[in-house]
Formats: sequence, structure tokens, C-alpha cells
Amino acid sequence: MTKDKNTFKRVLVGVDDSDDAQLAFRYAMRRCINDDSTMIITSILENDEMNVYQALTKDYVHGERKELEEHIKEYRQVALDAGVKQVEMFIAEGDPGETIVKQVIPDTEADLLVIGSLSKKGIRKYFGSQAAYMAKHSPISIMIVR
Repeated sequence: MTKDKNTFKRVLVGVDDSDDAQLAFRYAMRRCINDDSTMIITSILENDEMNVYQALTKDYVHGERKELEEHIKEYRQVALDAGVKQVEMFIAEGDPGETIVKQVIPDTEADLLVIGSLSKKGIRKYFGSQAAYMAKHSPISIMIVR
């Protein structure tokens, strides 16, 4: 059976608990179930949210990362329970838009990126600059969910 040009094998979805990210996650789940695709759930630990002391404290960063990892595992379980057959997780650190485009996409070999239009964190949420950056610089197709 030949794959339709509108199907994707590896769907990367960015989650940050914003309403838009929740919609993106649900869209990606449906897409993966319908296309029998692998879902890759990613979240980025943003360094700019830590103060200097926290950034220098390995235990703090490790604790934040561990919390994020546990949270992503919850998303993974929801996707598996919904019927997605293959679910991977990928956590990285840095600026979300740039990290997803330059690190996460190449490392995961995703062929579709699904994100919400607004981020939950920081002043950037008002401008949608993360989504705009990814739409402009992503080397793969991107679906921005509102």
C-alpha cells in the first residue's frame, strides 16, 4: 500500500500545558491514529525561566527536568490509551522554537510538527513568536493549531 502524500510517518508535537498545546496534542493523536504514525511528544525546559543561582545548581535543573519527564510520560500514556501505537518522548533545553527546529526535528527524524499557536510561558505568549519562528524555519511541514 502506498502512503498518501498527506500522511506522515513521524509526528512531533510540542506540549507546554497551554490550551493551544492541548488542542495540538489532541490533533496529533487523531492524526497518528488515522495514519498509523509514530507520535513524538516533546517539551523544552526553558533556561530563561531560571535565575542565575538555579541555573548553576545541577540539582535544580535535574529536578525540573525530572518533573518535566514525568509530565511527558502522562501525555504518552494518554496517547497510548487513545490508540496511538508508537509514542516516543524527547526533552531538550533552551529556547523552545530554536531548539525544536535545530535539535529536536533532526534528532527525532520527524516529518510533521504540530504545535499550538500560543505558548503558556513568558511574554512571548502574547506575540506567538515561538510558533512564528518555527513556521518560518522548520525544515518539515508544520501544523499550527489555534
